[in-house]
Amino acid sequence: MNEIKQKNVAVVVAHPDDETLWAGGTILSHPSWNCFIVSVCRGNDNERASKFYNALRVLKSEGNMGDLDDGPEQIPLDGNEVEQTIQDLLPKKHFDLIITHNPNGEYTRHLRHEEVSKAVINLWNYNKITSDELRTFAYEDNHRKYHPRPVQNAAIYRKLTKRIWLRKYSILMEIYGFKKDSWELQTTPRDEAFWQFTNSSNAKKWLNNRGIYR
Repeated sequence: MNEIKQKNVAVVVAHPDDETLWAGGTILSHPSWNCFIVSVCRGNDNERASKFYNALRVLKSEGNMGDLDDGPEQIPLDGNEVEQTIQDLLPKKHFDLIITHNPNGEYTRHLRHEEVSKAVINLWNYNKITSDELRTFAYEDNHRKYHPRPVQNAAIYRKLTKRIWLRKYSILMEIYGFKKDSWELQTTPRDEAFWQFTNSSNAKKWLNNRGIYR
């Protein structure tokens, strides 16, 4: 796929900062992309919402926020509610590329990441959102043995330049306000990795085979 041409790209994440932490370098590396970034949680959290929209300006992206429950108990959400929220937040148009969470999340463990991934894949499979391509974040922490790392054998593995990585790091530190010793800044990947799908039925089969959702 031609990475140079202008694309309509949707990035669908659970929380403000996920877009930068897991894909910020990729977004910054493609200034020609027309990016629309959705966070399904924290829309009514004035502080987090303000930081999110400030981050979007640096990422040269537009976006929208929902306010799904994000309590520490991680009470499972109804799948239909997550899917409807994503549909309501996204512009009604075709995308060249959608980027979202991995069905297993990026670390052990955050249920909202997993639920958002499942919802996006289902929506794409049901043709309720349309895209030529889907990418899911490809990171793992080996059951909390270390900070999340990009998966070496993922379909797409992008080494970030020092300049791009520092811009990404600065968004997390200066806009989102994370401290140098925070989990987020210690994690901030210097490389970014993604699983890639151009067929929605293959993505759905992969989702089912992860062993989490049946």
